[in-house]
Amino acid sequence: MTTILEQGNISIHTENIFPIIKKWLYSDHEIFLRELVSNAVDAIQKLKMVSNSDEFSGEIGDPEIVITIDPENKTLAVSDNGIGMTADEVKKYINQVAFSSAEEFVEKYKASADQQIIGHFGLGFYSSFMVAKQVTIDTLSYKADSQAVNWSCDGSTEFKLSEGDRSTRGTTVTLALQDEEHEYAEPYRIRQLIKTYCDFLPIPIKLEVIEPPKEGEEAKAPEQINRQKAPWKESPKSLSQEDYLEFYRYLYPFQEEPLLWVHLNTDHPFVVQGILYFPKLKPDVDVSKGQIKLFCNQVFVSENCEEVIPKFLLPLRGVVDSADIPLNVSRSFLQNDRTVRRIADYIAKKVGDRLKELYRDDRAQYIRSWQDLGTFVKFGSINDDKFKKQVEDILIYRTTSNLSDDIPKVEVQTADGDAWEDTSNAVSNTVDGKSYTTLKEYLERNKERHENRIFYCTDEVTQATYVQLHTSQGLEVLFMDSFIDSHFVSFLEREYSQVQFSRVDAELDDTLIDKEQAEIVDPKTNQTRSEQVKELFQKALNKPKLIIRTEALKGDDPANMPPAMVLLPEQLRRMQEMNALLQQQNIQFPEEHILLVNTTHPMIQNLINLSQGAIVTKGQSPSAELADMICHHVYDLALMAQKGFDADGMKAFVERSNQVLTKLTDRAAH
Repeated sequence: MTTILEQGNISIHTENIFPIIKKWLYSDHEIFLRELVSNAVDAIQKLKMVSNSDEFSGEIGDPEIVITIDPENKTLAVSDNGIGMTADEVKKYINQVAFSSAEEFVEKYKASADQQIIGHFGLGFYSSFMVAKQVTIDTLSYKADSQAVNWSCDGSTEFKLSEGDRSTRGTTVTLALQDEEHEYAEPYRIRQLIKTYCDFLPIPIKLEVIEPPKEGEEAKAPEQINRQKAPWKESPKSLSQEDYLEFYRYLYPFQEEPLLWVHLNTDHPFVVQGILYFPKLKPDVDVSKGQIKLFCNQVFVSENCEEVIPKFLLPLRGVVDSADIPLNVSRSFLQNDRTVRRIADYIAKKVGDRLKELYRDDRAQYIRSWQDLGTFVKFGSINDDKFKKQVEDILIYRTTSNLSDDIPKVEVQTADGDAWEDTSNAVSNTVDGKSYTTLKEYLERNKERHENRIFYCTDEVTQATYVQLHTSQGLEVLFMDSFIDSHFVSFLEREYSQVQFSRVDAELDDTLIDKEQAEIVDPKTNQTRSEQVKELFQKALNKPKLIIRTEALKGDDPANMPPAMVLLPEQLRRMQEMNALLQQQNIQFPEEHILLVNTTHPMIQNLINLSQGAIVTKGQSPSAELADMICHHVYDLALMAQKGFDADGMKAFVERSNQVLTKLTDRAAH
């Protein structure tokens, strides 16, 4: 006969606390298993502590947690061989602490609209009632001569406490599942939840499925289903490169290998551990969504930790584990919590230190990874002043200069006297034929030619003509062509207020223009060649907002220079880009732009002669008509270096090209 030790009501004031909590936690109801397993781990850890303090002299045995599911009877049980509880402890921790804590939780947070349960471990055992219509506890304390205890509750404020028949130390919590929660009696669902929430807990977690016995088959032993090993808890010295890569592959299967990683490990003034990986960035990556998994004492809490990680590091991947991050409060609280802010600063500093270490120790790897790393570093520099100061000397840019030639070679004679070897320790800034430089190095290198001026390119393909024009005259151009660079240039201008940043297609430096070329006035027209060219293009194109300039561009071979170039005044272009950004519109090509016609190009010189060809009394001569078409063609070709044509523009370009070629071939034939 079962002895009833106590029967009564749980001492809480909120009679409807069960439906309130169930409704409150509904979107996260699966966390009940995480909570029960976490409690089981705590019970095992407490037994170890008691054993170490000589309060318990018995055998601890092999610690384990067994989850038993009965698909037929729709029950789930979580059992541990930990410290167990006496009847008095059940009264204290279950009847008083658990329920009163839950009531306090509801009263504190139910009025706040923005609250989200990220993880509330204080709720613990009580979360069972989100999925169970009946919860039973069978427990036996480690203390000598303890009596086993059975506690049960049907989800109301009534409970029953009686003597139990458990014969082994530990605790089993059994849930009779609600009708709509039968999924938690399915093996695949439990495996999924353990892998998600408890995969890295240090205690073996085993799954036992109760099935009707089959003839001739032995009962299957419980199967361990958690990984158990948490690499971020180990010393970095004990982990190999393959260990880090294997962990990344486990967390993010079917992804490219990471570029590098940072191992976090500090216990003062807060406890933070973790491993963060720099992934290769895809063009469609959403930099506003984090992929770093948040843990608390090796228990998974959230798929991302946007409030704990600085915004510019959100595209990183990996794990952050901290017991010092309050997990039971609103996101707005997390954003303003001092400890969370200090943890974010610590993570940013560790990332900065790792990047500086790589730049110093493996420059080639740093350069090869820069296309992806640069996005993090630039975004961080814009958004975090401390981080900016950390990395400002390792911001690099691809350059048109071949810096491999700048490395001094030092050779000494070998010991045998008949050979020489290179002993220089200079670090190469050239990898795979591409050179990279810092702004400081660029400015110093070009101080004599153009002090405090930086030429840059944002699109290597469309701006190739402009880049070639600059490099042909010995001007060094930097490539700032990542998606973040349009914002980063503005940031750099604020940081380097004494430096002028000039995009290669904005305006031409005086170095590129032959100012000494003499202009001769044609007695027939009383105009210089430049004036004739300007007038010819103005009449042919008939675009009032188009500014036509004529210049003699420098070049060893005028025929290899562009006949014309479209220039976008720097301030006008930036104003338009800013307006498009504010209005969330696509950037439109400005009507007001410059067509710079190169008067030294042989085609432009021939064009003047062509336009002044045979004179007719009515209309336009065939030569003048062809000259007009060529003016349009020259403008189209210059425009193509700046923007693509729409359907109508491309159609007109093709038709005009065919007409020009037809007239040219006709002239050649006659």
